[in-house]
Amino acid sequence: MIGYLKGKVKHVAPESVLLEVGGVGYEIVCSGAAFSRLASVKSGEEGEVFTYLRVSEDDITLFGFADLREKELFLRLTSVQGVGAKVAMSILSSMRPADVSEAIATADAKRLSAAKGVGKKVAERIILELHGKISADELLGSESVGGRVSAAPMSEDEDAVSALMGLGFTRQESAQAVSRAKAQGAKSVEEIIATALRGI
Repeated sequence: MIGYLKGKVKHVAPESVLLEVGGVGYEIVCSGAAFSRLASVKSGEEGEVFTYLRVSEDDITLFGFADLREKELFLRLTSVQGVGAKVAMSILSSMRPADVSEAIATADAKRLSAAKGVGKKVAERIILELHGKISADELLGSESVGGRVSAAPMSEDEDAVSALMGLGFTRQESAQAVSRAKAQGAKSVEEIIATALRGI
């Protein structure tokens, strides 16, 4: 099983990233957070991603995640009947892990169904099967570090990319626009989005 990769970013496509590791190119279908992180890396420089290899009868796909918490949430989502990898990745590309966990814990089907490809019935099924399985740490968006629980920082880049995608831009266009905006000195989410929109 391929669980983690670190290598040179060779190419960024609308839905995937090509990562060269030891002379081998791995095409990885990434979550929004993982894509944003890798797309901001200059071509030829190193990037890293947590991965999950899915093997089916007619397809082999390598999925990429920003961290282990996001990967675990993907596996939980795909364990729900009727929720495939494509739907799970759509949810993770439009919402942060802590937001997904909160929507499940509070039975907010409307919030989940806002993700592309997620209908009301699918959202309700996710809540039904995963409700009660979400820990307090996941709701807080925190992770254990050295035996302590500390809040995980929310990425402003991810917020900006998600916002631009919500306006109709592709993930690649959004990530690249955010990178350009930050290079121009934009810092807050609002500044990044405003600058990115002017440059798209």
